[in-house]
Amino acid sequence: MKPSQLKKVSTGIKGLDEVTGGGLPAGRTTLLCGGPGCGKTLLATSFIVQGARNDEPAVFVTFDETAADLDINSRSLGFDLAGLQEKNLLAIDYVHINRQEIHETGEYSLEGLFIRLAYAIDQIKAGRVVLDGIDTLFAGLPNEALLRSELRRLFGWLKERGLTSIVTAERGEKTLTRHGIEEYVSDCVIVLEQRVRQELTTRRLRVVKYRGSMHGTNEYPYLIEDGGIMLLPVTSLGLAHTVSSERVSTGIDGLDRMLEGKGYYKGSSILISGGPGTGKTSIAVHFALAATARGERCLYFAFEESEPQLVRNMRSIGLDMQTPIDKKQLTIASVRPTTHGL
Repeated sequence: MKPSQLKKVSTGIKGLDEVTGGGLPAGRTTLLCGGPGCGKTLLATSFIVQGARNDEPAVFVTFDETAADLDINSRSLGFDLAGLQEKNLLAIDYVHINRQEIHETGEYSLEGLFIRLAYAIDQIKAGRVVLDGIDTLFAGLPNEALLRSELRRLFGWLKERGLTSIVTAERGEKTLTRHGIEEYVSDCVIVLEQRVRQELTTRRLRVVKYRGSMHGTNEYPYLIEDGGIMLLPVTSLGLAHTVSSERVSTGIDGLDRMLEGKGYYKGSSILISGGPGTGKTSIAVHFALAATARGERCLYFAFEESEPQLVRNMRSIGLDMQTPIDKKQLTIASVRPTTHGL
């Protein structure tokens, strides 16, 4: 008898689903922690939108942003939260908390939050929940034992109702979160980190904990761009890809002859290495033009030269790049490599 597999739900981020073996644990709570600007709210929003695509409504409780601000910020990345609200696929509840306006009397309790959550969940029959900025809720609360107890009660409350939840929190100095408690009561913990090394910014994601499931344990690079988060799990990709025996010309007759008279294997990656002035770019352009001569289309990324500069320089050795560009067969994308992380 095979052991039962933990049920998971998609995050809407292909690379993250791959790293976690299918997504986040269904009916359980996942903690996202990290510093400002690392994409916690964005990842949680992707999770919400993915649920809406599967007709699974969600409740988004925010302690940092108003519903209007959240919608505007998300819209810039292609998410229409207002549209989801109109379709009853999303309910957003902004909980305003100002420590200066709070007076402690009696024992601290989250009963009021439970009531608000229950009402919103019942209104749209939600299956997913996001609590964004949960640490704000406990700001200034000195009783750690009470804090741990209330967090356990909150996470237990969500689990009892079978809600797949994401809780976000700011990173602590020496712990994963400010209070260092949320990670112990969460079923899955994901750390997002934005680093600056030698004036270059990179972002990394790591799954620290995942109860009941195998998962990738390395750090994985990710980008924030139009459409949300893109994660590239370089070290988790399998080695089961198919190969082709078909060959394509290098664009240089002599080089083709050196390669059994047939050129490169189709679908392979070719590294051309050498010092300045040895002809690396020229060989690459020969290959690109050979593709366009066969009626194919080619995308050429240039990390050192602009398109006009590349076209001019190649013209000096008899290579015409402008004609296939005009015919829409060749597209040159000139970008600085430091513009993006890996």
